This record gives sequence, structure tokens and C-alpha cells, in this order.
Amino acid sequence: MTAQPDRPAVTGLVPPVTVGEAVRSDPVVRYSAAILCGIVVIASLDLAQVFFAPVFLSVVVGTIFGLPMERLSRLGVPSWLSAGGMVLVFIALILTAGAAFVVPLSDWLDRLPLIWSRLQAQLVSWQGFFSSVASLQEDLRSAMGQKGGMQVSVDDNSAVESVFYFAPAFMAQVVLFLASLYFFLLTRPHLRRAALQLSPDSEGRRCIVTAFRTIEARLSTYLISISVINAGLGVAVALTMWLLDVPSPLLWGMLAGVLNYVVYLGPAIMVLVMSGIGLATGYTPVEILTPPLAYLVLNLIEAQFVTPTVLGRTMTLNPFAVFLAIAFWIWLWGPIGGFIAVPLLLVVVSVLEIINNTAQSEEPGRSEPEPEAGASH
Repeated sequence: MTAQPDRPAVTGLVPPVTVGEAVRSDPVVRYSAAILCGIVVIASLDLAQVFFAPVFLSVVVGTIFGLPMERLSRLGVPSWLSAGGMVLVFIALILTAGAAFVVPLSDWLDRLPLIWSRLQAQLVSWQGFFSSVASLQEDLRSAMGQKGGMQVSVDDNSAVESVFYFAPAFMAQVVLFLASLYFFLLTRPHLRRAALQLSPDSEGRRCIVTAFRTIEARLSTYLISISVINAGLGVAVALTMWLLDVPSPLLWGMLAGVLNYVVYLGPAIMVLVMSGIGLATGYTPVEILTPPLAYLVLNLIEAQFVTPTVLGRTMTLNPFAVFLAIAFWIWLWGPIGGFIAVPLLLVVVSVLEIINNTAQSEEPGRSEPEPEAGASH
């Protein structure tokens, strides 16, 4: 048997590369894949808004009831009973708030024709100012060689859409929200245990437990604190409007508290509402401007002093990030998105902080810096 001669080694051949390795190795492919996944996720959230919006809202609201659920569980109350009780408590709170809105709101709806005539009279009295502005704009456009100017008109024909057209879809979302809230409260321990099964080692499970506790603690603290602050703001606004002799002060106080959940946009809407109230009830410039200015002062005190003091530095978020989050979620899901924007941003920030802390703790050779010689304490 003759020995086979050794074959020369083949050089220059590139080993096959899998798709996963290509994505991990090439930054362009990695970033392109991340952008594509983001577009797909956003499109899915937009197309399935009717389903996802109530579910996300139920998770955010359900976090508030996490602590009462745990206490009831320690007392031996069955999970299905405590979850149903929390849902009933939430429904009772919403119905109570709605009933408090109905009486003063119906009073204002009865006086709506009179208020509208008053607003028209106020706008007519300002017609000279609008005409002056329009004339100035026309002169500027003529000097720049452009045509057309500002047109100001008051249309008294308002189209009222039928409520019954939106009632079925709205009721379906309400039912989905309540069902999601119940099952989220019922299965919170099971969800946590299922998340623990994702990690095979004890260190990973410890990180998951830390993440759950941190996120739930921060989110519940934020929501409860903001609810107390908004309730206090509503009381302050109601008392102020009562002192200013503005009709239905309780209605404006409750509206201020509810709108304050949507940071930036809610107070802006409330300023417009109070400006309309000033136009409808005031006769002099001072009487017209007093309601919106009074609300602005109260909101400034709440935003710049009360909220930072209550929440502290650990709950402070970047204002630009908050603005972008609110703009994105309102664009995506409307009012529900505006309500859950800040809580979701808080969850994302908490997850990033946990990942960063875990990565720093796992760095090899990481040790605390030694104090310099002669340093005073």
C-alpha cells in the first residue's frame, strides 16, 4: 500500500459566515437591522393601537396597585379576589370623578349659547386689532412681492359629531383595558417567575429580581406621587377660581388635575381653557387675564418647586427626553400615549441604569480608588 502524498494546504478561502455573525461584526449591518426593527415595531404599535394602547395603559395603572396586592396576599386573600377588588376600586374612583365632572359640566353646557355670544362680542371688540395686524401683514407681503394676508373670521356654525359613532369602539377599549388590568394584577407573580426562568444562572436571576423591584418601586412611587401632586394642584386651582368668583371652580380644579398628568401639553391646554373662561366671564382686560395668569402661577409653583421636592433627584428625567417621549407617544396613540409617555420613559431609564450598573460591577479588576495621601475628611 503506497502512501498518499500530502496535499498542499489551500489558502485564501474565507470560512462561511452566518447571518448572526455578519450582523454582530458589521456596524453598518447592525445599525441598519436596528433601524429596520424599530420601524417594524413602531408600525406594529400604530396599526394595533386599538389593542396595544389599552394593554399598556393597564400595565401602567396596575403598577399602582402592586403594593396593596402584595399586602392582601400576605393576609391570605386569594389572588383572584384581590385583583377583582382592585379593579372595582379603580372603577369606583373613575365613576366618582366622572360624577363630579357631570354636574358642573352640564351647567356650562346649558349656558353654552350665552357664553358663545359673549365670546363673539369679545372677538368683535378686538376686530380692530386683528384688522390692524392683517393690514400690517399685507403691507409687508406687498413690500416683499408676495400676495395674500392673514384672514380672521369667526364661524358660529360648529359641527357636532355623533357620540354614538365612537361608542362601540370606545366601549371595546374600556372592556379590554379592564380585562387586561385584572389579568395583569392576577398574574404578576407568575410573570415574575416566568422572567426568572429566562436566566440559567443565579447572577442573571438576581439581576432580573433587582430590575423588577427597581422598576415597580420607581413607577409606583412616581405615579402615586404625581397623583397626590395633581390632586393638590386641582384643589389649589379650585380654591383660586372660587376666590376669583369664576363659575364652577370645582370643574376647573378637577380638569387642571387631570390634564397635569400629560406634562407640558396638559398645562398648555389648561391655559387655553382658562383664557376662554376669562373671555366668557370677564368684562375688562384684568378680569379676562386673571384666570389664566392665576393658573400659570400655580402651575409654575407645582412644576418648579413642589414636584422636584417630592420626587427628588433620583426620579428626575431629562426635560428634552420627556418632551420627545410625550411628542412621540401622543403622535402614536393620542391622549393615552400622553399619559403613559413619562412612565414608559422612566422604565427605559431604569433598565438602562440597571444594565450600566451590572456592566460596571462585572468589570475585571475594578476597585474603589484609594484616597490620596494627606487628604482631609
